[in-house]
Amino acid sequence: MKDDIRIKTAIKLLYDGALTFCALNENGGEILKSRDRGVKPLVSLIDSGVKLRGFCAADKVIGKAAAFLYVILEPDFVYADVISEKAYDVFKVSGIEVSFGKKVEAIRNRTNTGFCPMETAVEDISDPYEALSAVRKKIDDLSGGKKQINK
Repeated sequence: MKDDIRIKTAIKLLYDGALTFCALNENGGEILKSRDRGVKPLVSLIDSGVKLRGFCAADKVIGKAAAFLYVILEPDFVYADVISEKAYDVFKVSGIEVSFGKKVEAIRNRTNTGFCPMETAVEDISDPYEALSAVRKKIDDLSGGKKQINK
């Protein structure tokens, strides 16, 4: 990536601000950030019609589900503190440039008793929009239909 300063700035903001997601546009004049866990920040951006063309994004944890959401959002570059092998493969196929701090076989759930439910929900999916539907369904299932992200 030719814009190392922007990438380093996004990563610094991620850690210094205790964020889960951060993205900077080309001139650094627009910064998107979130402390929401999981895929919520990415689904919210998709729901609001935002595209990340011209942005560098930094994220704490990216599994295959989040990688598909990034494909829909179309950033120029993504940094993951932790990335799953399947997520890395999604980025390579999509052509989105990615770097990471640590690559793991798969993302574990928050209690470390199994795999992340979002990672499991998209395990056999290869289309980003099909993955988005699976993510929405899993969010709905996990919340018991109470807290829904806009569909």
